[in-house]
Amino acid sequence: RRVTTIKEGEVATGNHVKAKVVKNKVAAPFKSAEFDIMFNGGISTEGDLIDMAIADNVIERTGAWISYGQVRIGQGRENAKQFLRDNPDLADEIRRKILAIRLPSANGQSAATSTTSKPAKAAEKPAEPHDPARAKTPAPPVKVMAKARK
Repeated sequence: RRVTTIKEGEVATGNHVKAKVVKNKVAAPFKSAEFDIMFNGGISTEGDLIDMAIADNVIERTGAWISYGQVRIGQGRENAKQFLRDNPDLADEIRRKILAIRLPSANGQSAATSTTSKPAKAAEKPAEPHDPARAKTPAPPVKVMAKARK
């Protein structure tokens, strides 16, 4: 559902949308998410970055101003999104801090600091005992018998 319309002056440039998963076979149902859909660029990653950073206290919002440490990102959400588009290095730094908070690795290091360690091996199949009877034995053909209609 559309929550609000994002405008630049009098011209609508996108919508702030709230989506709810009602039925899902592979994940938990009844989850909801809010994001910006911009007419000229699809889903706004900068808007999601700002929302997650505020939720994780990586950036702070004081009134209408959004700031990261001593850097004032912008007055209002749209100005902050534009600032992050213009400064991708700062956006990447904020993204790494969010990932470090939200995705800690299994060995206790955060995801952002574990780049110096060896990369994790791909998931391997567990070793199965070798069965010579099943090794490359084709499956027997399936017989299909149709009933004759009278």
